[in-house]
Amino acid sequence: MADLDANSENPPSPPNTSPWDALRRFTNARIALGRAGSSLPTAPLLAFNLSHAQARDAVHQPLDVDALHASLRAAGFDTLDAESAAPDRDHYLRRPDLGRKLSDESTARLSDYAGHDFDVVFVVADGLSAYAATRHAVPLLERMRSKLDGMRIGPVVVARQARVALGDGIGELLRARIVVVLIGERPGLSSPDSLGVYLTYEPRIGRSDAERNCISNVRPEGLPYDAAAFKLQYLLNEAVRLKLTGVKLKDDSDALLSAPDLTALPPD
Repeated sequence: MADLDANSENPPSPPNTSPWDALRRFTNARIALGRAGSSLPTAPLLAFNLSHAQARDAVHQPLDVDALHASLRAAGFDTLDAESAAPDRDHYLRRPDLGRKLSDESTARLSDYAGHDFDVVFVVADGLSAYAATRHAVPLLERMRSKLDGMRIGPVVVARQARVALGDGIGELLRARIVVVLIGERPGLSSPDSLGVYLTYEPRIGRSDAERNCISNVRPEGLPYDAAAFKLQYLLNEAVRLKLTGVKLKDDSDALLSAPDLTALPPD
């Protein structure tokens, strides 16, 4: 058989290629990893073990509270400190109910700020990934600053051993119209530092998850900061207009932008 001309438009496929290989460029999912006998090749196996270790570390890594307070204050935000009723990480992981309640000390501390009637109070919480809170909360809040003109913004509360519902008690004590909880989401094998954002209108103890809105996977590799800030601004404005959050508040922000804009919004 004659060799193909070097300039042929249809050169032969490289050996040992798979139709899946081209798809790997579009996803972080573990596809087309290959096979070594009945197991994975060494490189993807080591990568899997690394991702698994990073996910475990994200769950157990304590939040560097002092560094987070310093970063927030350097960015121009006043801060307060709070912790849940979970006395340590072990109790936090085994007793989710304790992570939803403020400790007695935090309740007394935050009560001193009651009566200010803030429009919005932000809570930065470790959740299940302190990495996420440390890496992404401050950049997101910095992008939100200019979008909150005319609103009375309370101190940013840094919360340890916290579940999402801890924001309800914080918002109720500070008499916030809306509480926004920025919390580390459950880490996965492709993302140990994903940040979730939860909005609750008229927060109070006993609110259900159906009464919240969520923006998920906030990080440069997921939903970029500018796109997340745009969504958060939209939901805040709609929450104020409709006087509610949750299943009755639909996130139609994507309709206001073309798809490319959502990943490349210009900074304020």
